[in-house]
Formats: sequence, C-alpha cells, structure tokens
Amino acid sequence: MLRSSFLTMLIAFASLPAAADAHDSRTSPDAPTVVLVHGAFADASSWDKVIARLHKRGVPVVAVDNPLTSLEDDVAATKRVIAAAPGKVVLVGHSWGGTVITEAGNDPKVKALVYVAAFAPDVGQTSAQQGEHFPVAPGLQRLQEHDGFLSLSQDTIASDFAQDLQPSAAREVYARQLPLKASALSEPVTTAAWRSRPSWYVVSRKDRMLSPQLQVATAQRIGAELRSVGASHASPLSAPRDVSDAILEASGLKPVDHPSPSAGG
Repeated sequence: MLRSSFLTMLIAFASLPAAADAHDSRTSPDAPTVVLVHGAFADASSWDKVIARLHKRGVPVVAVDNPLTSLEDDVAATKRVIAAAPGKVVLVGHSWGGTVITEAGNDPKVKALVYVAAFAPDVGQTSAQQGEHFPVAPGLQRLQEHDGFLSLSQDTIASDFAQDLQPSAAREVYARQLPLKASALSEPVTTAAWRSRPSWYVVSRKDRMLSPQLQVATAQRIGAELRSVGASHASPLSAPRDVSDAILEASGLKPVDHPSPSAGG
C-alpha cells in the first residue's frame, strides 16, 4: 500500500536576490558563489537566515526566484544564475529545489551540491516516483489544488510545514508562499548531477512534508555526506546554523566554531 500511495496522491494532483561581496579573514578570496534554490510553497526569502550567516563569512550568495511553473522553467531560472556567477558554484536545493539542482547541476561551474530536506531523483525518475516506497507525510495529505497549482493552508504551514517556527514567523511563510504547478512533480529529470558532483544532504528529522525515512534513503542512495537536524521541513529558517555549516563544508570552508553547551555562560 505504501509503495504506491505517495505516487498515487501526487499524480492525482498532477493530472488536474542579491550576492554578497564582503570577505572576512577566515574566508578564502576564491570562495565559490553559493546559489540557493527554494522549494514549493516558499520563495527566495526562505533562505534569508542562511544568507545572513553566509554573508558574515564573506561568502558570495545568490537566491534564485523560481517560478514553480515546471521543472524546465525552474531549471532555466537556476541556470541563468549559475551562468552569471563568477567562478565556481555550490548549488543548494531545498525540497522541490533538490529536483531542480539535480537537473541543473551538471554545469561545469558547479563544484558541489547540497540537498536540504530535498528530492534527488535519478535519470528518468520524477519527484513523485521517489516517494513510492515511503509513507505519505502528514502535510502532503493536506495539499490544496486550484487551477492545477498546489498550495498549503495557513493551518497546514503552522502544523506540518514550519511547526518549529514562532506563530508570527509561520504566518510570514504562509504570506510569502508560492504555489507549485502540480504537473511539475511528474516531470522526469534527464540528468542526475549528484552522479558526478560531491554532495551533502541535511535531513530534517521532524519533517512532516517529506518523510525523514525518504530523506535518509535518498542521502544514502546518492552517496551524500549526511547531516541531520531536529527541525521541520522549513529547516533553512528554523535551523539556519546547521544548514549553513553544511554549505560551508561543501564550499571547502571551515564551519563556524560553536560554543559547547557545557561551556561557561
């Protein structure tokens, strides 16, 4: 039953930024540009806390504004940002953005990939098909559809998408969400960049939108450096330190040292 429930649900629906320029003494002058690709039910502001942390390290950052109208459209938007970036790129995708970076990441400028609670299909596979062998997460059972686009209610964002954010922050996520064209979930990728690029994966253990079991299995399947955080699906907002540290590692930079909980103070 679980093998087909995820795919059945998604197919049913389917059938209906600024870059930093400052550097500090800890950052190499040839640090790659970090390109951030948001997922469904979000916009580029979902990376704001991660951007702020990377800026403090002087890392160049650009957040892509995905139209979320098709895989092809989102890949095109991402490729435009990659083309404009100076030097090498670390490509980061959250949620649906993982499918986008999987398709867009074979650009020779891309040196590494970071998946954050994200899809990572193989060649010929769709995002929907990735979940065939896993239970449907609670938030996916509450998707709304209108004119072929999927969205989340304010209650669903508060309970299943960003349940570890303060209520005011969750309301902001709802106000800024962008719907996803349902048919995008049925578009197969034609290339899998993780097959030729080193990859990192940040699992959200308390995710109620994308099964944590699916995330762990995905990280293992693509051979990614696995990181884990006790956060909701909105980990770039609720756990920006952990997400930023994975990005710094993928960039070849040392993560910021964090005080030990047992240290004085």
